[in-house]
Amino acid sequence: MKADRRAFILGGAAVGMGLGAGAFALAGVADPLPEGSLAGADLARGHRLVTGGFPPPSATRATGIAIVGGGVAGLATGWRLAEAGFDDFTLLELEDRAGGNARAGRNATTAFPLGAHYLPVPNREARGLRHMLTRFGIVQGMQDGAPVYDPEQLCADLEERLFWQGRWQEGLIPRTGLAAADRAELAAFEAAMRAFQTMTGADGRPAFASPSAYSSRDPALLALDRVSFAAWLDARGWRSPVLRGHVRYAMRDDYGSEPAHVSAWAGIHYFAGRRGWAAAGAGGNELTWPEGNARLTALMAARFAARISPAQIVHRVARDGDGVAIDHFDVAQGVTVRTHARAAVLAVPRFVGARLSPDVSDAGHSYAPWLVANVAVDRLPEGRGVPLAWDNVSWTSESLGYVVATHQGPAAVTAGTVLTWYMPLSTQPPAEARRLLRDRPAAEWKRIVRDDLIATNPELKGAIRRIDLWRWGHAMIRPVPGFIWGARPAPAPPLYLAHSDSAGLPLFEEAHHAGFVAAEAAMARLGHRFESLT
Repeated sequence: MKADRRAFILGGAAVGMGLGAGAFALAGVADPLPEGSLAGADLARGHRLVTGGFPPPSATRATGIAIVGGGVAGLATGWRLAEAGFDDFTLLELEDRAGGNARAGRNATTAFPLGAHYLPVPNREARGLRHMLTRFGIVQGMQDGAPVYDPEQLCADLEERLFWQGRWQEGLIPRTGLAAADRAELAAFEAAMRAFQTMTGADGRPAFASPSAYSSRDPALLALDRVSFAAWLDARGWRSPVLRGHVRYAMRDDYGSEPAHVSAWAGIHYFAGRRGWAAAGAGGNELTWPEGNARLTALMAARFAARISPAQIVHRVARDGDGVAIDHFDVAQGVTVRTHARAAVLAVPRFVGARLSPDVSDAGHSYAPWLVANVAVDRLPEGRGVPLAWDNVSWTSESLGYVVATHQGPAAVTAGTVLTWYMPLSTQPPAEARRLLRDRPAAEWKRIVRDDLIATNPELKGAIRRIDLWRWGHAMIRPVPGFIWGARPAPAPPLYLAHSDSAGLPLFEEAHHAGFVAAEAAMARLGHRFESLT
């Protein structure tokens, strides 16, 4: 949900989300709480899907391919169909606007992300994604045989800083005050990850690729999926609290989960799976925008905007002869419509798909809840040490810190801004964390956010004007041990699945690839000719 920068920070494990709001409080902060909203995915529509009671269909439609869900995977499916010249499709979206967890908000100062906020420079094997980025003008050509990325869309300096021992330092790895044992374990771990990054399996594929579908199927590597990352570290005697903090931040950052709840394959993939391919040494950078990945979802949606039907509660997907019948409640019209499709792509999480179709199972699927807060401030954060960065994290906070919405580009604001603050609720079982996310009053969440920011940036006291909270109850799939390479049966055509759930890794690259794969499979079934990008 937040970043994926192969870097780290030690979050205090004792400061669990099950503790009271005072666990984050900074002594002496007693200012009145700022105004702000509490929002998230449409709970009323989601509840309606659970309770049912929809009227029978009173209208019918027909389409070649129906896409259910307008997150990254659904939009990628639609974009790929449009790119291939297939125009007989429709996308049905529950919310009033598409984008999934890559949506954005806006105030008078700037746009800001409500969830995912950046994309690493893609790997060489990510051909379909690079093709799309070229169409968007983000890849501007080739130089010395490698892609050239628009420099204004690559993250500007300073990229990241860490609040460590009372000062801000550049980068997210502590560089001062470390014991010799900590340095030795960090060096050993980093060497191991570099080896995995360049390793190939017995089948000749890279050990860890992005998208993960291009990874090796070497049994020795797949066996890493059956143990937790924490157990894998234990087996090597790596117990340095600094290294463990390194790993904990990484797992919470990408997967919303603790190292004990993530497979070693997924954990290693975080560090070894991305090898950005770009000219001029830009491969290790990331693409980011004030609105985060909403920039990409908006560009995808714009390609086929007339084919997107928002506010549609899809509540039944059933085989219908050689095709699929989809019942969806039109919120604006108050009627149920039955869409007959020659093929259908369910671009929704498995726990939703299992409610829609008996052909879909969500057994073994677990989802991480998150809180995101967009904090409007009158002045930029400062602090002792290096200056403000795009990404700013604290060694001692249970949050994952904040990114600065106005960091990018020549129009960067030099006074007020929006700080997007991230918190995975990873220290409790997901169901309990979701209840906490739902039941804790907005005022308590605001106090947690405010006090956490002021703990690292006391100069913000009195400068926070608004805190808008956004709850993600099922933000991302959790790659628990045995999940990624375990058996997850998929339905038979003409029904296809497209979601990051399909890979088990909650990453933009995975959702995008799943959408492209589903689109191409559906087009092939319907006899539409195209040149594959997967």
